Amino acid sequence: MTRTPPRFSDLLHLRGNALERGDPIALPLVQSSMFHQPGTPEGPGYGRSHNPTWEALEHALAHLEAAPCRIFPSGMGAISAALFATLKAGSRLLIPSDGYYVTRVLSAEFLAVLGVEVSERPTAGFSEGGFAGFDVVFLESPSNPGLDVIDMASIAAEVRRLGGITICDNTTLTPLGQRPLDLGVDMVVASDTKSPGGHSDVLMGHVATRNATLLERVETWRMVSGAIPGPQEAWLTHRGLETLEVRFDRMCSSAQVIAERLADHPAAETVRYPGLPGDPSHNLARQQMTRMGFLISLTLKDEATAERFINACPLLRPTTSFGGVHSSAERRARWGDDVAPGFVRLSVGGEPVEELWEALKASLDAL
Repeated sequence: MTRTPPRFSDLLHLRGNALERGDPIALPLVQSSMFHQPGTPEGPGYGRSHNPTWEALEHALAHLEAAPCRIFPSGMGAISAALFATLKAGSRLLIPSDGYYVTRVLSAEFLAVLGVEVSERPTAGFSEGGFAGFDVVFLESPSNPGLDVIDMASIAAEVRRLGGITICDNTTLTPLGQRPLDLGVDMVVASDTKSPGGHSDVLMGHVATRNATLLERVETWRMVSGAIPGPQEAWLTHRGLETLEVRFDRMCSSAQVIAERLADHPAAETVRYPGLPGDPSHNLARQQMTRMGFLISLTLKDEATAERFINACPLLRPTTSFGGVHSSAERRARWGDDVAPGFVRLSVGGEPVEELWEALKASLDAL
């Protein structure tokens, strides 16, 4: 069934259309850990299981995902919840070998120790070997940081046919750029620390699924593990979410321009961006992605060259993470990613594109 993506304008008025006279337009911040609850327990009772500010953010995210959501104190909190809710001793898990490295650390150092059999494959060849026998298949597309893309619809259908569950990390694109649940994926995880929050001032993550059983497991994990977000963080993420569409549109449009120009610059040995017609991911990306994202992978001559490029550019913040209004970049090899020493992950922010390009070009020209 083809789904029509939810309208972002409806999200902006999701809460407002339910207000009564005198209610505040801005979302109230509820900081309480306890709630008045005489007699038989009913409704909110304790801050580890309920909070009105959380629930407002979950309501907004659920509108974007067109699926129920539960929020967590970070993207890794969401990933952990999804994996611990679906795996047990003896389960088999398949993860990308070139995806977000902390997912691999969690799998190797904790899940494997608890009796989960963990296998890894590169994103570009993820379907090679098939999916028979895997209980959970964890996807990341585009991969972070290499930006390879996989056919999610065909993988999700095959895994379901074989009795497994698919989970997709959709952090890099958000529901505005790609809709894994509509492609048949069972569960989405995302770091809302990135572009949904957007201002580099909050940690947050969420899980979304249309499977009621999986949702219940995720919610139970959150309550018993105590992996709960703070109300202030939920409030900040809700505020950031209201400008996501504007920021995401600017960032993706600018990234297309920047990627095309980087591809022509002599200092760039390779440039990866799904929006480039010659990119290995381009044709598949056009089929399953509505936007090509704001991340660009750029390989320069060596480590020293990459560091000079990043540190000399006044419109780049040298930092890990991505998706903020400020453009940022980092050498991913410093974290142990299997990339060249001069590999740079560039996150295009909200600066006017010509001003940003002028600064990037000046830094590249000086190398």
